[in-house]
Amino acid sequence: MPKMGESITEGTIINWLVSEGDSFEEGDIIIEVATDKVDNEVPAPASGTLVKTIFQAKDVVPVGEVIALLEVSDAVKTSKTEKSSSSKVIKEKAKPKTQKSTEKPLTSTSFSTSNSNTFFSPLIISIAKEQHISFEELARIPATGNDGRLRKSDLFQYIEEGRPYKFAQPITKDPTVYRIPQLTFEKGKGKIVEMDRMRQMIADHMVYSKHTSPHVTAYVEADLTNMVNWRNANKVAFQEKHGERLTFTPLFVEAVAKAVKDFPNINASVDGNNIIIKEDINIGMATALPSGNLIVPVVKNADAKDLKALATNVNELAQKARENKLSGDDIKGSTFTISNVGTFGSVMGTPIINQPEVAILALGIIKKRPEVIETENGDEIAIRSMMYLSLSFDHRVVDGFLGGSFVRRVADYFEQFDTNRKI
Repeated sequence: MPKMGESITEGTIINWLVSEGDSFEEGDIIIEVATDKVDNEVPAPASGTLVKTIFQAKDVVPVGEVIALLEVSDAVKTSKTEKSSSSKVIKEKAKPKTQKSTEKPLTSTSFSTSNSNTFFSPLIISIAKEQHISFEELARIPATGNDGRLRKSDLFQYIEEGRPYKFAQPITKDPTVYRIPQLTFEKGKGKIVEMDRMRQMIADHMVYSKHTSPHVTAYVEADLTNMVNWRNANKVAFQEKHGERLTFTPLFVEAVAKAVKDFPNINASVDGNNIIIKEDINIGMATALPSGNLIVPVVKNADAKDLKALATNVNELAQKARENKLSGDDIKGSTFTISNVGTFGSVMGTPIINQPEVAILALGIIKKRPEVIETENGDEIAIRSMMYLSLSFDHRVVDGFLGGSFVRRVADYFEQFDTNRKI
């Protein structure tokens, strides 16, 4: 299993494009692999034949694990291989070392348990931590492993079923203790549509974000009249001069990057009890795929790019997203995310933080409204292009002053746009 990103530790096999016994040429795509970031096509490292597939479609495999045995053609065998008495180059799959669990057994007996073995492997513990599943809840999950051991498949099956024992309560003799009601819901009847793999990952990511970060949302409105008028007056000339479409997105990214430089603590992530203030300002753009799913391509070092470079970068990423051609590098490294909900006609939104970031900005639709403005002749009513901005932030590390000041600064940059700016 190849490594497909510095933070990627495992991949899911989507499909084998070559069957056992089939031959292939160097560079041919032999397998499609999915990660929690992007789908990848893996080319053959050399010409040869597929001898055996060790893992099949939908299997989740750690990076570095042997997934297939290949017989390399004689033309590309190394001199060491040519001296070997074997006519095939086959790497034996290493047997994993047995490892004794060091976890302490659960001592509480006040919970009814489905599995009698209360020792859990490091993998089970790791998955449970990611899903915020307690030891008590683990102990209630039906186990199918040897000696009543809980297997990874048992845990994933339990999660897929909606964690039915999540709110099971301990036995208590105190009748005054409040108990969470064991509710069952009528899900109704209708057409059943199975979530695709990306939708499942999005769902897991969103639930994880809400569990991890206490979300608070701050709202401001901004007068974008100057920006709108300048863009409308210059978009044709900009495209003729630079060969790039001038949408509002690069203008938004530019202003947000400036505000991030003013308030660097918004450009952060949380690591335990530590806050990591990021040096780079990489702006993620929530973008809709043809399937309707969302993905977040990233404009790297947005604060160091001029408007032409931003427009080029934004247009390229948007085109790749529409064609499902985003690479792993295109969608990693984001430090702050914006979501233009106005694209779908929404006045405003309450976005969910893109972990491990600490804030996300939603931009509503630009709408003409009558507004009271101050002029030399006093207050007057004028038609202005207005937008609502909403910032969701992680209240563990971002307080109301920082969150409110940051979103207000973004709105100020929108409103103070220079109408005499040259393209």
